Amino acid sequence: MLAFGGCGSASTRPTPGRTTGDEAGSLAGTRAASGSSLRAGNVRQLEVRWRFGLDDPPSSAGIFASTPVVHDDTVYIQDLDSTVFALNRATGAVRWTTQFNQANGGPNGLAVTGGRVYGATLSAAFALSAKTGKTLWTHHLTSRTQQLIDVAPVAWRGLLFLGTIGYAPAGRGTIYALDARTGAIRWRFDTISRPWRHPLLAGGGGIWYPVSVDDRGRLYAGNSNPSPWGGSRRFPNGAAFPGPVLYTDSLIVLDARTGKLQWYDQVTPHDIRDHDFQATPMLLTAHGTPLVIGGGKGGRVIAWNRDTHKRVWETTVGVHRNDSGPLPRRPAAVCPGLYGGIETPMAYAAGRVFVPVVNLCTRDSATTSESVTSIQPDRGAGEFVALDPATGRILWDRHLPSPDFGCATAVNDIVFTSTYAGIVYAFAARDGRLLWHARLPANINACPTVDGDQVLVGAGVPRSQSSRPALVAFGLPR
Repeated sequence: MLAFGGCGSASTRPTPGRTTGDEAGSLAGTRAASGSSLRAGNVRQLEVRWRFGLDDPPSSAGIFASTPVVHDDTVYIQDLDSTVFALNRATGAVRWTTQFNQANGGPNGLAVTGGRVYGATLSAAFALSAKTGKTLWTHHLTSRTQQLIDVAPVAWRGLLFLGTIGYAPAGRGTIYALDARTGAIRWRFDTISRPWRHPLLAGGGGIWYPVSVDDRGRLYAGNSNPSPWGGSRRFPNGAAFPGPVLYTDSLIVLDARTGKLQWYDQVTPHDIRDHDFQATPMLLTAHGTPLVIGGGKGGRVIAWNRDTHKRVWETTVGVHRNDSGPLPRRPAAVCPGLYGGIETPMAYAAGRVFVPVVNLCTRDSATTSESVTSIQPDRGAGEFVALDPATGRILWDRHLPSPDFGCATAVNDIVFTSTYAGIVYAFAARDGRLLWHARLPANINACPTVDGDQVLVGAGVPRSQSSRPALVAFGLPR
């Protein structure tokens, strides 16, 4: 369960009184914006409208890793110090700021609905007034085993869905439903089904991207990995957590009203490579078949029939090497590595599934594992892939010179993504032609938002001492 930033839901320009983001238009997890005038024919005209500087001291994941959410004429963002900003949509001017001063490795992010802004710090969920930023409630959720929160919440019918994740020792992730009005816990679901055999050594589970919810009230979540990945001389190849370790690396489907388990499918039993299956599941229909499509750091995209619960297709993307079975006795390249595969959420629109890919290997063995702090993301590369939603067939694949940590965000006949090198791209949805790109003032570890004729992108990782992280708003000429 290794998060290198990420994003919540795509955003669209709202009608008056309607919230974009998690509740309006993205409960299906498809990151497809609507109501936009942006198209392949005019996207080249995008130009910078305003910049909002992100000035808090950055962590190892930078200072910004989430997705802006737009409500009426206000842009809401949360940085990796858990600070929430409300900005004027037209100018980027600050309307209010609420500080929590609690560092979060990301992703994180917000949901906005009913005049409230919902989010979380590392340890507690909160609700703010959307108009003033005043705190309306907070609810502490973490404990010795439910250790931290780094997911953007999702609001649905008076409930707020979010979760904790667990690390060794003894960590056990949990999905929560809170009362959106009061913050009280309505239900909880433990994403680790049984006690750890070696609790002082093992931990894992939990969600770090938003859930999706279908029209029948079924909640879909992608769960993270067990840890520690790799192994030790005493416990090689993940022997610290013997067995399949349900429900790690699984698609989990719950009753959204009660939290009762409906069904699940484990993608990687006994994961020893940190191959979370964490991306927000996408709900769509292809050729009359209701599908849920998920992906994760193992570089696999899988579609299930939502009615029969059977797998329909599976497609691998990116570079794969030493990625299944026991790890080798001596250190060797493992691809996808700790920061590899599908790190951030996919999108669906125009009859295409769009997949951001990171090609970045690490060196691991049955008894060792490369340290997270030793990984240099700028040494990797990326791909951006379009799949047929009915069959999983690759329709086009664009290779990128930098890892794609920027999700996919689709609108009309174009799709946006962004890379660690600080480039935001617009591709033609049909054939992957490059339509437009722009370089931002810092590296990008966050996801584009489409809002009417604007595109909002946070560049939150300084590339040098002189670069200044910022949220940048692009728009068509007025």
